[in-house]
Amino acid sequence: MSVWAKRTDENQQDIVDGLRKIGCSVKDMSKVGGGFPDLIVGFRGVNYLLEVKHGKGKVNDKQELFHAGWYGQTSVVRTVEEAISAVHGNG
Repeated sequence: MSVWAKRTDENQQDIVDGLRKIGCSVKDMSKVGGGFPDLIVGFRGVNYLLEVKHGKGKVNDKQELFHAGWYGQTSVVRTVEEAISAVHGNG
């Protein structure tokens, strides 16, 4: 793996699987960079941007800038339950 390759958080696949089980479409965007969130999730005609963090991981400066400048929905999630809550409009 290149030192420049972005790694995904170890819980990301579980979150993707959990979202797909409830009927979401999920696209992994973790390689985009520039602070763009890790996942685009479609659910019941609405798109959600989810930044996946593991444990006590925090958003970095680029991610913080992206979230602050984005006029649509964004959420930081750490668990399958948080991700499901985000797409149910409670996140």
